[in-house]
Amino acid sequence: MLIRNATLPDGRTGVDLLVRDGRIAAVGEQLFAHQSPPTDVEIVDAEGWLLSPPFVDAHFHLDAALSYGLPRVNASGTLLEGIALWGELKPLLTQEALVERALQYCDWAVAKGLLAIRSHVDICDERLLAVRALLEVKRQVAPYLDLQLVAFPQDGLLRAPGAMANLKRALDLGVEVVGGIPHFERTSEQGAESVRLLCELAAERGLPVDMHCDESDDPLSRHIETLAFQTRRLGLEGRVTGSHLTSMHSMDNYYVSKLIPLIREAGVQVVANPLINITLQGRHDSYPKRRGMTRVPELMAAGVNVAFGHDCVMDPWYSLGSADMLEVAQMGLHVAQMTSQAQMQACFDAVTVNAARVMGLVDYGLTPGCHADFLLLQARSAVEAIRLRPPRLQVIRRGRRLASTPPVIATLGLAGRPAQVDWTLRR
Repeated sequence: MLIRNATLPDGRTGVDLLVRDGRIAAVGEQLFAHQSPPTDVEIVDAEGWLLSPPFVDAHFHLDAALSYGLPRVNASGTLLEGIALWGELKPLLTQEALVERALQYCDWAVAKGLLAIRSHVDICDERLLAVRALLEVKRQVAPYLDLQLVAFPQDGLLRAPGAMANLKRALDLGVEVVGGIPHFERTSEQGAESVRLLCELAAERGLPVDMHCDESDDPLSRHIETLAFQTRRLGLEGRVTGSHLTSMHSMDNYYVSKLIPLIREAGVQVVANPLINITLQGRHDSYPKRRGMTRVPELMAAGVNVAFGHDCVMDPWYSLGSADMLEVAQMGLHVAQMTSQAQMQACFDAVTVNAARVMGLVDYGLTPGCHADFLLLQARSAVEAIRLRPPRLQVIRRGRRLASTPPVIATLGLAGRPAQVDWTLRR
């Protein structure tokens, strides 16, 4: 395949990209300016549209996706009712239904150009039903989507009976990341102890760590400090992720001025979840209300790798969502007030290259030698893609077309062109 005349996220225009044997063979301007392309090459004219590496969701809950309304709707829309609802639903789950919903969501994802997902999977169920279901889904979607699973003790590692044993069983079955939720333990001391135990387990098994950490409005929820300390103590630098970190939004600036360098020095990566954080946090406030999302621009400015996750789609915690990571990037941009040109570009990176780094994806990108995984969007730049959330004209993985969407002919403001409008409709 030869993609001609594309625009790249870094702003380069008129770029050609050649695919051979499922990998990117060459990238540059007018690759075949002085000779004809080989006859066995399919030529795709990008017409100047945006060619991007695939979207990556660094934080999701596939076991709960598309379960909205089961066994009832979250009437209050709050985090705590969502947790209670999940507890009601777990005994009613079947492996078949879990697999069916997850596969349906993966179809949605591919159509949106989302080709890699890190999903936390609840292990606080003696049957490990969700674990077995998502391992089967991982096997089925492997030809077209990278699915990475995190062993997640939803009800607390020390709070839930048998959680540590279940977590180890999940890892033995093939789950590849150690998860945790220290702020949900009964005391701060138990939360810190859970971080120590889980990081030691990850070090012993040579696995990455990704913890739900300080998903709270409480400025005294400071388990990210413990996570960074244990990361350095155990030599886990570059393998640890702190997800959510919403309490940082409520911490005083002096403490944060010490905390962010600690996170950076430990090589801890961060995933914010803009759609969920802005929805669930600040519920105890009257006015003014806190936004709740962690300090994304400050972390990025300090050199911390920050990604965005979708977190939830149509489940007990969130009744909306469509697997569109541009919706996530757009919300992150607004909540964090990241409106400079560089910051808006960084929001696009947060759902592509930064998220790929969190997942440790190998050979991801648009340079020679990388996997031929990319998508063509009907936009002229990364910022315009966030603004318009345009059609994914082509979704390619390993050089094979997975999905395509016809271009939109007349959309208001699309690519800076005036829309073709029949003004007789006014009459």
